[in-house]
Amino acid sequence: MKRPGAPDPHRRRLLQVAAAAAALGTLPLAGRSTPAQAGKMKIGVIGSGNVGSVLGRVWAEAGHEVMFSSRHLEDDRKLAAGIGPSARAGTPREAAGFGEVLLFAVPYGALPELGRTLSDLLDGKVVIDACNPFPHRDGQIAVRASEEGAGAVSAELLPGARIVRPAMPSARPA
Repeated sequence: MKRPGAPDPHRRRLLQVAAAAAALGTLPLAGRSTPAQAGKMKIGVIGSGNVGSVLGRVWAEAGHEVMFSSRHLEDDRKLAAGIGPSARAGTPREAAGFGEVLLFAVPYGALPELGRTLSDLLDGKVVIDACNPFPHRDGQIAVRASEEGAGAVSAELLPGARIVRPAMPSARPA
């Protein structure tokens, strides 16, 4: 039973997804080479679980090119095939190289390693950070992110990236 005033994790996740989708919609479209490409983006999705797969599907169905990636390439290939021609699958490195914009939707504890292995591909890219630090799952890096602020720690872990972090709603009772 949920205690009165406790945050609803499902509502919180829905609001995070909506905020990330809204953030992508506000990105500048400068730098497109032809009118046919105007408004279409290449988006690398790193982490194709609940959040990554839903956002990636929405973006692909809206006509953006999306590359899904995770630790499970075969699952990503099936996901992309089920979405259609705007979706494909690759490794996290391939997705980071592919995307003009990147969505990171992985456990927060994965960010240090991803930052190290992808650092040469992140410089100047917009990264939508949908990773949330949970100390019981992610360990010391999550504790640090909770103390210093997840946005600040993510910016340090993903060097050169332009971090966009959806604002979290306050957990005030209704």
